Amino acid sequence: METHFELNEVTKKLPKHLHKFVVKQPYNEYTAQNQAVWRYVMRMNVDYLGKVAHKSYTNGLQKTGISIDTIPRMEGMNRILKEIGWAAVSVDGFIPPNAFMEFQAYNVLVIASDMRTIDHIKYTPAPDISHEAAGHAPIIANPEYAEYLRRFGEIGAKAISSSRDYEMYEAIRLLSILKEHPNSSKKEIQEAQEKVEWLQENMGELSEMAQIRNLHWWTVEYGLIGTVEDPKIYGAGLLSSIGESVGCMQDKVKKIPYSLEASNVSFDITKPQPQLFVTPDFAHLSLVLEQYANTMGMRKGGLSGLHKLINSKNLGTIELSTGLQVSGVFTNVIADKNNKPIYIQTTGETALANRDKELIGHGTIYHKEGFGSPVGKLKGINIPIENMSPRDLEAYGIYEGKTVDLEFEGGVKVKGDVITGTRDLRGRIQLISFKNCTVTHKDTVLFRPDWGIYDMAVGLEVISAYAGPADVNSFEDRSKVSETKTHKIQYSTEDKELYSLYDKVRILRDEKTFTEERITAIFNIVKKQFDQDWLLPLELFEISVINNYAVQQEIETYLHNLKSNEQYRDLIENGLSLLPKKETI
Repeated sequence: METHFELNEVTKKLPKHLHKFVVKQPYNEYTAQNQAVWRYVMRMNVDYLGKVAHKSYTNGLQKTGISIDTIPRMEGMNRILKEIGWAAVSVDGFIPPNAFMEFQAYNVLVIASDMRTIDHIKYTPAPDISHEAAGHAPIIANPEYAEYLRRFGEIGAKAISSSRDYEMYEAIRLLSILKEHPNSSKKEIQEAQEKVEWLQENMGELSEMAQIRNLHWWTVEYGLIGTVEDPKIYGAGLLSSIGESVGCMQDKVKKIPYSLEASNVSFDITKPQPQLFVTPDFAHLSLVLEQYANTMGMRKGGLSGLHKLINSKNLGTIELSTGLQVSGVFTNVIADKNNKPIYIQTTGETALANRDKELIGHGTIYHKEGFGSPVGKLKGINIPIENMSPRDLEAYGIYEGKTVDLEFEGGVKVKGDVITGTRDLRGRIQLISFKNCTVTHKDTVLFRPDWGIYDMAVGLEVISAYAGPADVNSFEDRSKVSETKTHKIQYSTEDKELYSLYDKVRILRDEKTFTEERITAIFNIVKKQFDQDWLLPLELFEISVINNYAVQQEIETYLHNLKSNEQYRDLIENGLSLLPKKETI
C-alpha cells in the first residue's frame, strides 16, 4: 500500500479513508525564530510545570523523545512513541471531529504541523505542534491515561453529529487560522468571530458529537487532576500554554469537580477558559466516559437513536437485535404509541452488514435507492421471527414459494411471495426477500410490487444507532478535507534578515562556537535594525551570562528598556528567571 507518510506498526493499521488528512511535516518551513519560540516555551514549561503538572508529564517528556531545544521531527517521535504502542501523524490544523476521534481510536496522535508565531507565544488560538507534541504526547506515556484516550476515540468516532456541527467546525477552523496569521485584517477576524458566536447561539440541542467534544475539551485539552483545592495540570491545552498554565491556577478560574455535567458545558477555543474541571484520578475519566456512552444511540438504539441519525442528515448505521446492520442516510421512522420504531427508512445508497462486514449482494449498488423495513413482532404470534426455527417458519407459512400476508404489531403489513431467507453463521434469520410485494402502514404505501425485490430486515428492536458505516468499505469515502487551508505566512526581507540572526545564534549555541565578539556583533545589529524583537536579545543575554561576557550589562539594560512595553514585560521577566543566578534588573 502506497502512502505519503511513514508507516510503522501503529500507523499501518489506519484505515485508508484517514490517510487524506495526513500531511508531510513542513519541517524546512519552520523559521529559526519558530525554533527559538519552541525553546522558550519548552524551557518555561519544564521549569514551571515541574511544580504544577501531573507527574506523568515530566516523566513522559523523556519517554516520548520531546526535545526542549528543537521542534521535534515526526519520524523521531514515532520511533520512540511506538515503544508505548502509539504513533503521531502531521495534519493541517483542525480536522473533522469524527476523523480526529477515529485516529485516536487507532492509538495515533494527530499533530498540527504549524508552529505558533511569536505574537501568540503565550497562547495560540490554532492547534500547533507545540500544543500537540509538547502537550498531548508526554501524558500518553501514562498507561491508564493512554487507554482512556484510545477508548475515548473509539466511542467518540461513533458519536452522531447534527447537521450544524460541520458548519461549526469550519467556522472555528477559519477563525483560528485568521487569529494566528499576523497579516489577517481586523474585519476578517471580526466577521469570523461573529459567525462562530452566531452558530454557538443557534446550535439548538447539543448533538452527541458536540457533547463528547465538550468532554474531550474539559479533560484531554483542559483537564486538571487532584482536588479542587490543590489541582495539577494534565490537559494538553494547559500544558502547552505558558499563559494559561499560570492563569488556570489563579482563583479567578473556577474549579469544578469533573462529572457528566461537563458534557453540557460548551467552550470557546479562541479564548482562555473561565472555569475548569478537576478529576480525582485518571480512572474517574473512564467512569464518566462510560456514563456518557450509556446515553448514546450507540448503546441505547431505539427511537431516540433513529431521530438523532435522521437529524444528522449524514451517513449512519443502525443495528437490529439479530445483528443485522443497516448503513445509509436515514430519512424516516414510523413509531407506535409506545415510542418504539416500527418501520425504518433510508434514502439513497444503503448497505447491509453483519459484524461490520457487508452482506454479499447487499451493497450500495443493489440498494442504491434506499432501504426500508418493519421492526418488531408479528401480530398475534408470541415468537419473534428472529427466534423462529426452520420448523417454526414453516408452521407459520413463511417459506420459499409461499405467498404470505404478514401483519406486525405496529400495524405495518407485508404481502408478497417469499423468495428466500438469509441467515448468519449462528443460523439466525436476518433477511427475508419477497417478490410481488406490497408494504403498507395504514393508508401509506411503503413499497410497491413494481419496485422490484423487497428485502425485509428481521429484528425485534433497534439496539444501536451510530455515526458512519458498519463496513467502511461499503461506501465511497464521504469525509472531506476542509477547503480552508492554513495560511502560509509571507515573510518580508526584513523578517528573513532577523531570522538569519536567530539561526546564527542557534548554530553558535549548538556548536559552542560563540565568542564575545560574535555575540556583540549580532546584538549591535539587533538593537539597530530590530528594536521590537525581545526574544533574540534574551538569547544573547543568556549566552553572555553563562560565559560572563562584559556585553551582558549592555544587553541587560537593553532588555530593561524593552520591558517598558507591557506586551513584552512578563515574557522577558519569565525568560530572565530561567538564567543562572545573577543580580538582574
